[in-house]
Amino acid sequence: MATSSPNHAQAPALIELHTTGSHELGNSLSDPNTDVNPGHSTASAAIPLELTFARKLKLISALLCFFNCGVNDGSLGALIPYILRTYNISTGWMAIPYGVTFLGWLIAAFLGGYGRIVLGSGGMIIFGGAVQLLAQCFRPWVPPFSLFSVTFFLVALGQASQEPQCNTFVSRLKNAHRWLGLLHGCYAIGGLTGPLVAAAIASHSPADWAYFYLVPMGFGVVNLGLSCYTFRDETTYYQKRGPRPSNAGSSSSQRRSAAALVEFKATIKQKSVWLLSIFFFLYLGAAITAGGWVVEYLATVRHGSLSRVGFISAAFYGGLAAGRFALAEPTFRFGEKRMFLVYAIMSLVLQIIFWRVPNVIVDSTQVMISLMGFLLGPAFATGISVGSKLIPVELQPSGLAMIFVMAQAGGAIFPAITGVIADSAGVSTLQPILVGLLFAMAISWMLVPDPKKLLI
Repeated sequence: MATSSPNHAQAPALIELHTTGSHELGNSLSDPNTDVNPGHSTASAAIPLELTFARKLKLISALLCFFNCGVNDGSLGALIPYILRTYNISTGWMAIPYGVTFLGWLIAAFLGGYGRIVLGSGGMIIFGGAVQLLAQCFRPWVPPFSLFSVTFFLVALGQASQEPQCNTFVSRLKNAHRWLGLLHGCYAIGGLTGPLVAAAIASHSPADWAYFYLVPMGFGVVNLGLSCYTFRDETTYYQKRGPRPSNAGSSSSQRRSAAALVEFKATIKQKSVWLLSIFFFLYLGAAITAGGWVVEYLATVRHGSLSRVGFISAAFYGGLAAGRFALAEPTFRFGEKRMFLVYAIMSLVLQIIFWRVPNVIVDSTQVMISLMGFLLGPAFATGISVGSKLIPVELQPSGLAMIFVMAQAGGAIFPAITGVIADSAGVSTLQPILVGLLFAMAISWMLVPDPKKLLI
């Protein structure tokens, strides 16, 4: 019997969970002697949470977290031409910052489950904010390229610690599809703000382009402070301030490690996690490649002036922001699977036109890039909304962490490959790479199950 109820849609995934041998996870989570504190049982966690005042503050903190990440990620495309010229390196060298970004997300994926058990979900959010702030403190002084690249690892580690926890929190709120659209819309607004500010600073004084990083440093201070205040009650320190048994040390550490391992094994057995991971791998690969290399492409291949085309990447992120806000509700109402497939095909057509019709006129290029961003905008909120209905509730934090690391893998690998290929074959290779990525993304989305059509 087909059903469209979100709660019923999770039943097949929950049945699959118990048939894959992860019943041990439920036992470890419910053991009163273990240090795992999921906060809710599976049944109660599936009930949407009302937006109380405390949760409103947490929502604001999560929105700022994503905005801060967007400012950092979106600015790189506008700064790449200045980075290449300051460090006197070729495009192939940009594979290093992108590569260490993936490394940061990969390490967080493997250690995130244990970190969440040790620190709590709130502790992971606070840790992530602190690590990002540390990284931003190095950047304004134009450190050696090796240290500059290390900051990308630290930022990725911090984002990977914050974003899955914030996504999980927001996905459990009432009318989650709207709040997820707002959450990822804030990331896109950050992605719009970052390149606008970066391009303005760099074009005004090219030698001082790195001063831009004082901006995300300031946002990082606010992000860390607000996270500490709003999510402190979800840290293990806050929850366990009372006296503990004298023999709790080694045994609790063993229980934490065992619970994290069981959770990880149960997560990788979920088919929906892998299918969504492939989709996000291709989606973010296309989005970051487009936003990261479009300025260098227009400056090198179509001979545009940096002072004029430096703002083009902001048009892409502006479109992302508009799409995430404007398309969240119609996408939900008319069917997430159907609607985003339409968006993906339309964005593919636009990319082919952009490739085959050479043009450096800023106005028309901005419109084209903005429309592509607009159509791709709902991808994250739509994918997370679908995932929250396909992935068992108790596995959503680890499942989202895995999906996010795969997404960031795409966001690191494909821009890096583009840079390496461009080093030998020219930046013009950006266009066929993007066409292939968008086509593969559309196919991968077709393979993701539709929660409304699952049988129970």
